[in-house]
Amino acid sequence: MPKQKVLFVCIHNSARSQMAEAWLNRLCADSLEAQSAGLEPGVLNPLVVEVMKEEGIDISYKKTKAVFDIFKKGEKFDYVITVCDEASAERCPVFPGLTQRLHWSFPDPSKAIGTDEEKLQQIRPIRDAIRQKIENWCAKVCASGK
Repeated sequence: MPKQKVLFVCIHNSARSQMAEAWLNRLCADSLEAQSAGLEPGVLNPLVVEVMKEEGIDISYKKTKAVFDIFKKGEKFDYVITVCDEASAERCPVFPGLTQRLHWSFPDPSKAIGTDEEKLQQIRPIRDAIRQKIENWCAKVCASGK
């Protein structure tokens, strides 16, 4: 059976959507395949790269992508999941086909303040919350076959 395709979207594709893509591809690779994109692609957040590396996941080679470029290609997704705030999520295009839209709001790692170590301490719980959400969702989706 082909893998279901998932697209994670946030503002800059620099943190939350990249972490969600990496977690899904690590934890649910047997039945799901993830990509990520941003409404206004930015630069990959180096502190996010660092906290993911702590978990044995290297995303340092990833490039940010524009959701509208993916949309224009006509690629079809089973799920489009926004991981930014709700107002920003409303700017996401409607993808063709039988796409299910979900919204999971997570704090923005770029809003972390303080020294790099203090920022890392604020980003780790976001990373862990994304992982937990992915684990729970994958268990549900994979168990139901949908």
